[in-house]
Amino acid sequence: MTMVKKILIILSSIGLYGCSSPEIEANMSSTIPTKSGYILEFQDEFNNHAIQLDKWIPYYLPQWSSREKAKPEYHFAEGNLVLKITENQQPWCPEFNGDVKVSSLQTGLFAGTLGSAIGQHKFNPACKVREEQPTQRTYTPQYGYIEIRAKAKNITSENVIALWMIGFEDKPEKSAEICIVEIKGHNLKKDSAIVGYGLRPFNDPTITNEFFEETFAIDATEFHTYAADWSEEKIDFYIDGKKIKTVLQSPQYPMQLMLNIYEVPASITSTMKNNYPNEFIIDYIRGYKRKSK
Repeated sequence: MTMVKKILIILSSIGLYGCSSPEIEANMSSTIPTKSGYILEFQDEFNNHAIQLDKWIPYYLPQWSSREKAKPEYHFAEGNLVLKITENQQPWCPEFNGDVKVSSLQTGLFAGTLGSAIGQHKFNPACKVREEQPTQRTYTPQYGYIEIRAKAKNITSENVIALWMIGFEDKPEKSAEICIVEIKGHNLKKDSAIVGYGLRPFNDPTITNEFFEETFAIDATEFHTYAADWSEEKIDFYIDGKKIKTVLQSPQYPMQLMLNIYEVPASITSTMKNNYPNEFIIDYIRGYKRKSK
């Protein structure tokens, strides 16, 4: 762990740095903040300079494409994970998603047999399984508090960065999305950003759409924290430890993390190509579960 990261964790735990919810308290023995009423069950501080395969599946929805095409571009720097889009990177799924590029990690994977239409996050009705995948669950909580500290770097109008959760979808209706943070490059300004967050139903008939895009007085090219506190009855959303919204509905099944940066080309020009690499820099991700009553 870098000295800078150690200092920031300590400052955040005593309320001198805006990167955790108000309930976070210092656990000086581990330097990782604890949360009152919760137990830390998942964390990645990205200090190992390698993707930990017991925590992450380093592909994006590979059933609709292949592991080779869906693997991420990334590196580690200063104790951070840097997911990136590069100039020579190829689209991850040309058959069903056109020229979209993505670098992504996820914490669950479920899909049907080769040629079937069964699989997580079927974003295009035409999707068919092009490569069979083993069922994997590295972190699929049902309820809890999820927090990320991250920033965008060298983002163009075609980029999107996001941390979201999707149902494991072993049944089609278990498919809702909890979006913790979604930021589109064209929504970035020096002193503000339009941040997307909220709940999307997809094929879950019990959920209605409550996805929001709102302007916040933050520079998203600097580090900020984004979080969701998910319970049986509701979901609270936070930016820099301040609650920004409560949604009074909740998916009732396990969900997995999806962490990614996209390039969604609307009108890529030669001048835009000079901006590569586009980077999503992640300091940490932590997941807490509620203590038993």
